[in-house]
Amino acid sequence: MPQITAAGPSIYAPATRRERAENFERYLTYLREKNGALSEEEQAVAEKQKVLRRFREQAVRSRRPLPAPEAFYRNNVVMRDDPSTLDRTTLLLTFLYKFARHEWVGISAAWDVTPTLADSVYVTDKISRYHLAEEFGHMRLFHEMFETFHLDRVEWVPLAPWVRRAYEFFTKMPPVLMASTAFVTELMGFTVYLHLDKILDTTLAEEPEARARVRELLYEIASDELGHIGLRRNYLGLLGCRAAKLMTGPMFRAFLRSMPESALLFDVDRMVRDAQGFTYGVVSPGIARGAWVPSYIHP
Repeated sequence: MPQITAAGPSIYAPATRRERAENFERYLTYLREKNGALSEEEQAVAEKQKVLRRFREQAVRSRRPLPAPEAFYRNNVVMRDDPSTLDRTTLLLTFLYKFARHEWVGISAAWDVTPTLADSVYVTDKISRYHLAEEFGHMRLFHEMFETFHLDRVEWVPLAPWVRRAYEFFTKMPPVLMASTAFVTELMGFTVYLHLDKILDTTLAEEPEARARVRELLYEIASDELGHIGLRRNYLGLLGCRAAKLMTGPMFRAFLRSMPESALLFDVDRMVRDAQGFTYGVVSPGIARGAWVPSYIHP
């Protein structure tokens, strides 16, 4: 696996069709070795479940509950209050819920239309099943973030019917558009993780133990997602890369506009620029360590 260096190789490094085919095989081998057995019933992979148990057995809780926990529950699904009136920690947590909820809806729709591992014939179908099981593991890690702040009544609420239909339509898009859209979606998510990491020190300054735990959970998720970016890049030929570059700005801005907290927590313009110009050099060692990178991404 190539080493990630400060030089910052581009995610859009050119690749031949043969290189991309070889990298699908390499990535599936990586997933099997990293994750262990996949349980269809639990929508989980063995190693991720071990990580979850470790976090739960060594639970961390914030020194103080949120100033007004009900403000979280009132605004986590839909922002009902003026977001500028919420304290920064609550604002961060309502953003995290909305962000993770989009993930949950997407993977739930995909799980229903993706062949089981036993029924998968193609390498890419097997990869997809492992990916989705990893993502369900991420949902459990997000739950741990909420539990860290004494929020024990969090449930994933389905999105509006038209939004669910949009996710289902996505799974039936033409291959070139679907591959580019899926790549941009992964890139957006990973960029959010990088910017979340940047604001934790100030947002959670008065909760050092909780901050450290949230960062641990974030890095556990983000390391997988870095591999997902590389994998999604592997689907793209020259035309797909061009489409992805054109789609990144509009998709990212629309996505962030759906979460009113975004403008108060982040520099949205900077986030969009970072996604458009993503290189591996911006990834912290704590996330990059052990993450999968395509072989054609040269240092």
